[in-house]
Amino acid sequence: MAMNFTAVESIPAADGLPSGGGVLPPGGLGSLPSSSSAAGAGVGVPGAVPAVKRRKPDNTAFKQQRLPAWQPILTAGTVLPAFFVIGLVFIPIGIGIFVTSNNIREYEIDYTGTEPNSPCFKCLNVSWNSGPCHCTIHFKLEQPFESNVFMYYGLSNFYQNHRRYVKSRDDSQLNGDNRSLQNPSKECEPYRISGDKPIAPCGAIANSMFNDTLRLFRIDRNETAPVPIPLIKKGIAWWTDKNVKFRNPVGDTNNLTILFQNTAKPINWPKPVYELDSDPDNNGFINEDFIVWMRTAALPSFRKLYRLIERKDNLHPTLPIGNYSLEIEYNFPVHSFDGRKRMILSTISWMGGKNPFLGIAYITVGSICFFLGVVLLIIHHKYGNRNNSADIPN
Repeated sequence: MAMNFTAVESIPAADGLPSGGGVLPPGGLGSLPSSSSAAGAGVGVPGAVPAVKRRKPDNTAFKQQRLPAWQPILTAGTVLPAFFVIGLVFIPIGIGIFVTSNNIREYEIDYTGTEPNSPCFKCLNVSWNSGPCHCTIHFKLEQPFESNVFMYYGLSNFYQNHRRYVKSRDDSQLNGDNRSLQNPSKECEPYRISGDKPIAPCGAIANSMFNDTLRLFRIDRNETAPVPIPLIKKGIAWWTDKNVKFRNPVGDTNNLTILFQNTAKPINWPKPVYELDSDPDNNGFINEDFIVWMRTAALPSFRKLYRLIERKDNLHPTLPIGNYSLEIEYNFPVHSFDGRKRMILSTISWMGGKNPFLGIAYITVGSICFFLGVVLLIIHHKYGNRNNSADIPN
């Protein structure tokens, strides 16, 4: 019995040939060009079939998505123990951190002077160029400060995180580059040039440097005058800032007055940068008060380390119970932007300063996980053992 047969239908599709049936060109299969010859012949060759670009990914485990994978199967036997373990671990950690934070001694004094009965009320309207104003605040410590004491100054409603404020500095200049010293970055505008001289250090951050002077005294009945408490001003900055990021200019001399010649002080500064301290290891760009200020804060209310009070011996507390006085040289104006200033005395622990938030967060997360574990356990015990399968008729 005869049957019709089409040659194209029995030939598998290949590169350069259309899939499915079709009509062969005159001459049969022998007249069809190969893929390479067709590609080399170009479009202008009569009867040439253009090569089809293959978009199939390579046959590799990565491109064909055959890599081994793991997907968790959430069951009551895995979820419930996880909730209970998280709760039992987080709650004790949170309690420990919270108790440790509460054991830290901290004393805070607001000396903004907004209240009429405040000793610093007379200094409330001080400006950058009005000169210093002096005031004294007396206070009493009800509990002793046993270990080393850290003295901070705190500011409120001061936005050091403003984008233009943060960018207003020249890190090359602060790193001691002599070219940047004489030609500061344009990011420092409008605190880049004063008159015809470059400002050193330039920028809004340096120009607004905190410049109040705080002195602490202990009032002892056995002494005729208040006893000054030694305040250490070195060792308050980060080691990387002090030794890596900030450098004084270099030259043929170590005299900072000569190295900073032909530069101007920041507009709001009462004295140039090379007169910040008499100690050559704490003067110029490596002055630690200046370095601490240049590390901008992330929030509008912040505190920065000002001084250290070291413990002399283990027999006596660093700051015993008694009466004290804080003498303030009031230079930094905050009333124009409704800011506030404060002095903080604080000890530290293995976790740093006083911060109850971390302990509360651990306790809250652990309690929520433990509560969810109990709820899910009750639901699983009540509904998990039901036989929901039904008879399927044949």
